[in-house]
Amino acid sequence: MQRKRIKRLNSLLKEVLADVVMKEVKDPRLAPLVTVTNVNISNDLHHAKVYVSIIGNDKEKRETLEALESGAGFIAISASKKVTMRYFPALIFKLDTTVEEQMKVDSLIEKIHREDEKRQTDNHS
Repeated sequence: MQRKRIKRLNSLLKEVLADVVMKEVKDPRLAPLVTVTNVNISNDLHHAKVYVSIIGNDKEKRETLEALESGAGFIAISASKKVTMRYFPALIFKLDTTVEEQMKVDSLIEKIHREDEKRQTDNHS
């Protein structure tokens, strides 16, 4: 039962936090392309790791994370108005790099395919 509840809360918080970050956070350091990709709330419901994907260079990513961390209280208060919980968890923002890692893997696979095709073409010449 507890596991299902936490899973539901993670999903709900992901939606609500994404909405708050997109519509209510007005920090100029926030990159235009920020996506809440996952939320992991602790078993005691007092802390939540919020994973965000940020499209931009390293400086933009760092500044966006700083903006989210400094605005965590505001984000939590705004989100708590949309979710009924006895305690709203403290938010900890983490950079989700899975999209970038996937893009790197895809790029490497594409490069291998191109080199393989080139080798096959050269061998048949």
